[in-house]
Amino acid sequence: MGVRVAGLTVLGLAGALSFAQASAWQMQDSGTTAGLRGIDAVSERVAWASGTAGTVLRTADGGAHWQKCAVPDADKDGATLDFRGVQAWDADTAVVMASGPGAKSRLYKTTDGCRTWRLLFANPDAPGGFFDSFWFNGPNGIVVGDPVRGRMTVFLSTSHGKEWKRDAHSGLSVKDGETAAFAASNSAIAVGNALFARAFATGGKAGAQFFSRPFTPEEDNHGIVDKLVRREPGWRVSRMPLAGGAESAGAFSVAYRFPLTIGSCGDCNFSENSLFIAVGGDYAKPDETAATAAWSSDGGWTWTLSTHPPHGYRSAVAWSEPLRVWIAAGSNGSDWSRDDGRTWTALDDGNWNALSLPFAVGPGGRIGRLNAAALPKR
Repeated sequence: MGVRVAGLTVLGLAGALSFAQASAWQMQDSGTTAGLRGIDAVSERVAWASGTAGTVLRTADGGAHWQKCAVPDADKDGATLDFRGVQAWDADTAVVMASGPGAKSRLYKTTDGCRTWRLLFANPDAPGGFFDSFWFNGPNGIVVGDPVRGRMTVFLSTSHGKEWKRDAHSGLSVKDGETAAFAASNSAIAVGNALFARAFATGGKAGAQFFSRPFTPEEDNHGIVDKLVRREPGWRVSRMPLAGGAESAGAFSVAYRFPLTIGSCGDCNFSENSLFIAVGGDYAKPDETAATAAWSSDGGWTWTLSTHPPHGYRSAVAWSEPLRVWIAAGSNGSDWSRDDGRTWTALDDGNWNALSLPFAVGPGGRIGRLNAAALPKR
């Protein structure tokens, strides 16, 4: 019996998608077989990627050539590190995140085009702890890790990563073994402007959840909080309707596209009207489509499931402003949405881990560049 996908009746999903796979993503020669989970596109030409076995890659010509970088701490244990995240500012400057148990979780920085690296931050909870996601927004940095001693781990920096402090605000307590973030694509943290730099998604047996905390007046760099926002500085936690109930399920990636606006919200004097998109599912059931994407139009307070979800588990989601489209990707393919996550249409059936448009990365050194011509016209 055929199934209905993207307006086509086909004899199975793989057959429906095979026509699009070659054209949706232009495959590139990465020069490595490492599993890639980190990708950050600075521009159409400059991008950095990272992965297993101490692998860091860089391109300065839009992906025509990928350079293999020096391995951080190569003279020690660098070749054993799994770099699950990377953030870059230009062709010379980048930070990579190693994710692993205890001392295997670290941040390294390069300022000379990845010829040399210096240790920026080492997991202070070793032998416990596990880094899942990180991000810098100006001088402000955040690292989110698995729970330690019954609390979600959040480290903050206001000095470009030179110094770090554990976030001790209320709202991060969780039951042991029930909640954790996923180090699948370095996008558990909602990337955006300063007021949303402190927001991340989780999963696990307790289900999918969204943690967020506004900047306090002392932490704000822009003066907005001091003038307009009067709230307790603790973390708030919202339930998300994505798949949950298992260690392998939950919200894996969250992003947003609109700037914050100020209004009213009942018992407070502001409301957060940014549109958030979250994707996930169960990575142990990659072809399961139910509860794999949701959206929020009130800054993460409430979430609504997509009426037509992606065609499987998704570990990454990203917005393309030039193309005005959302792309979600996971281990059984990618999907697109032009209605802000309400409905998704299959794009390909490739194996992907992470996105930073126009690039996607996956296992076995897989790198693709999005072919805009494969998307339907707006």
